[in-house]
Amino acid sequence: MDFSRKGTIKKQQQIKSTSRKVASKAGVSLFRMLLVGIVFLAIVGSFAGFGILKGLADSAPDIDQINVEPNGFTTNIYDKDGNLIQSLAGAESNRVYVKIDEIPEVVRNAFISIEDERFYSHDGVDVKGIFRAFFSGLSNGNFDEGASTITQQLIKNQVFDGGAEDNFTDRFIRKIQEQYLAIQLEDKLDKDLILEYYLNNINLGAGSYGVQTASRRYFNKDVGQLNLSEAAVIASIAQSPTYMNPINHKENNAKRRAEVLNSMLRLGHCTEEEYNKAMEDDVYSRIQSVNEEKADESYYSYFVDELIEQALEDLQTEKGYTYTQASKALYSGGLSIYTTLDSDVQKVLDNVYSNPDYFPKVGSTSYWELNYALSIETSKGETIHYHNSDLKEFAGSTSKNFSYFSDKEDALKLIKEFKEAKLKEDDIILGENTSLILQPQSSMVIIDQSTGQVVGLIGGRGTKTGNRTLNRATNTVRQPGSVFKILSTYLPALDSAGMTLTSVIDDAPFQYPGTSKYVSNWNKNVYEGLTTLRRAIYRSMNVVTVKTLNQVTPQVGFDYLQKLGFTTLVDSRTDSNGRPYSDINLSTALGGITDGVSNLELTGAMASIANSGIYTEPTFYTKILDHDGKVLLEKKPITRQVMKESTSFLLTNAMEDVVKIGTGTAVRFPKIQMPIAGKTGTTSDDNDLWFSGYTPYYTATIWSGFDNNRSQVDKSYHKRIWRDVMEQIHIQKELKNVPFTIPDSIVTAKICTKSGKLAVEGLCDHYIGGSTVKTEYFAKGTVPTEKCDMHVKASICKDSGKIATEFCPPSSTKEQVYLVKEETHATHDTPNILPTETCDVHTAGNSIIPPYPPVTPDPNLPSNPGEEEGEDETEEDNTESEFPDIFNYNY
Repeated sequence: MDFSRKGTIKKQQQIKSTSRKVASKAGVSLFRMLLVGIVFLAIVGSFAGFGILKGLADSAPDIDQINVEPNGFTTNIYDKDGNLIQSLAGAESNRVYVKIDEIPEVVRNAFISIEDERFYSHDGVDVKGIFRAFFSGLSNGNFDEGASTITQQLIKNQVFDGGAEDNFTDRFIRKIQEQYLAIQLEDKLDKDLILEYYLNNINLGAGSYGVQTASRRYFNKDVGQLNLSEAAVIASIAQSPTYMNPINHKENNAKRRAEVLNSMLRLGHCTEEEYNKAMEDDVYSRIQSVNEEKADESYYSYFVDELIEQALEDLQTEKGYTYTQASKALYSGGLSIYTTLDSDVQKVLDNVYSNPDYFPKVGSTSYWELNYALSIETSKGETIHYHNSDLKEFAGSTSKNFSYFSDKEDALKLIKEFKEAKLKEDDIILGENTSLILQPQSSMVIIDQSTGQVVGLIGGRGTKTGNRTLNRATNTVRQPGSVFKILSTYLPALDSAGMTLTSVIDDAPFQYPGTSKYVSNWNKNVYEGLTTLRRAIYRSMNVVTVKTLNQVTPQVGFDYLQKLGFTTLVDSRTDSNGRPYSDINLSTALGGITDGVSNLELTGAMASIANSGIYTEPTFYTKILDHDGKVLLEKKPITRQVMKESTSFLLTNAMEDVVKIGTGTAVRFPKIQMPIAGKTGTTSDDNDLWFSGYTPYYTATIWSGFDNNRSQVDKSYHKRIWRDVMEQIHIQKELKNVPFTIPDSIVTAKICTKSGKLAVEGLCDHYIGGSTVKTEYFAKGTVPTEKCDMHVKASICKDSGKIATEFCPPSSTKEQVYLVKEETHATHDTPNILPTETCDVHTAGNSIIPPYPPVTPDPNLPSNPGEEEGEDETEEDNTESEFPDIFNYNY
């Protein structure tokens, strides 16, 4: 550069030149314009940005219209003593609400330390946190670092459905609106309430929402019992309910847990000593142990299954809900359901039914029943469905019992071989279902007859494989067999047909009226002859029962059954082929009905006899409260007097004989004394085995059989189960041995069991077949007034066995009491019926009986005493024959 004087002057001239001045002025003007433009754009941009932000804020939901309270709550089910037995939760509803003062500080501080450490100082938006996240993103290129406050997270979850946007624009819009609402919300709610909502709403993995549910899920304790280590585990899950789950991803959770504890230590929420203790805690072992326990509780019990059905039905019929509304209320409404379940009773049931020793041994008369289905799509796009029949064909079996396996592994091996044979390369399995169920199956229902409340129930044996599955106690029907004799026949006979326990029916061959079909006794062609209803009950006699219902009439019996709560009986039905069906017929006497009955309804009917004749609808709950603790439903069971109190006692007393001397002796308690009344039942081919009975405290019914009918070999195991279940319950509850109550309407009388009438001394008690005198119970006004006319005393020749004549020597005759009866078929009465023929061994020709001795007049007597006494002259021969008149019957 030229710094000489000449050079300097030249430079000054250039600067002062017109062209230079113009160029310089133009540059300045351009710069000014550019600066103004930038400022203008900045101002416009600011206004535009402000306008955009304002527009986004204005388009946000109205703060007064949004609800950030947690919704969707767990429904809790309690037993009769108020103990929690089950929880129901729909999607995102596994939540139990707890107030902030129920959540310990250690839990609150754990979440605040890791999620929003300035929660109590900001106004809903943490500006410092936003800048920290921004600059962190600039440095590492990751802008996913969270800066959302607890308030924002609450709004995101409750207002913006969790913020699952799939593009930046939507996410940006939601973020602006979220911050705007957060500031407003903090003006509306206090910090503790916001934190309370947040801690009850947040998803904490494993289907748990809120800290209380998470605490129960991972540690099986209430949130108020959590320690520092456990609180840190739960707080760690908030970042990602899936990948921070301490069960499936404990390594991830452990790393995050360390961050939580470090933050708590840094912020002064725990001491160094507490921190070290928490870090050393083997918390994940406890979580694993609890998880294994929870695995065994995966499915609802059979009792809860039926409870759900009843609650759904009642919500619809009594509250007018649709099925969808009822389901939502039940699974997401946070209801409290107080049930009738007695956990002590249920535990006994569960223990017995889980013990295989009570059932036929697998491999001998017990089996695994296989049901299999496989659907595949071939490489050519063809869909093929396989079933049990295809398995059977593959195995080359022709047995009708192909589906039953003695060894479970044999069934699984067959399935494996079948799939290997049927599946080709590139074939796709569309669906596969394998079901292996222990057979025979069983169900049992126990009711407190005084209230109708179901205190225990089990709907099957073996591992339960799902919720609301087949419940053999409630939603399957079976033929009831001889148990039905009491309800269909003897109840109406005693209650309204004018019959008593001493009414006599002839047990002899009998055809159903209008047919050629004979009624078969369970003991085949054995007939007992004249039989009282009492004996027919405890001996479970078919012919007598059918004849009794014939007198009562099937319609009357059917009407009583309906009053007893049976809903599956058929009044009249015609199938697609025009064939009519009805349960108003004589076969109903023996339990031969169109469809069958459920165990639950049978138990409820039997309980009405135990409850002095009052039917009470079986119930599973007493009340249902809504989420706010208000009564939503209160169960008031249907009750009605079905029979007279005297009838219920007479049936009870007769059924006590079933247990004492009849077909049900196997149910007697071996360890304690307790009155039991009940009735056995067996259907054709021993497909169904029943016992329904009661003590003064409980009524219980057990059914056992194959789901798909099959004969059973052991016909008593169900009685042993009934016996042990009921005895254990009575022992555990220390129930006193008290007799069944005899009502004032009952009287007694001595009767003859062959005539059903009043017994005659010297006849009925000397009957050749054994004394037929019995003291019997009667309802007042039904005691017989007539004396027995079925027994006669006669002289019989020992040598011929026929009626003695005047030619039979005294040493060959004897007096005996016989039965007067006409028979068309041999029965137990036959040997004891009065002979109709006279002795043909002793006759006039061979008689050794001396002639009557001559009568020698007494010289001291007047020759004509009649004259002396002034009486009629006709002399009456008062000489009594040495041999009684065999036709002079004494009735």
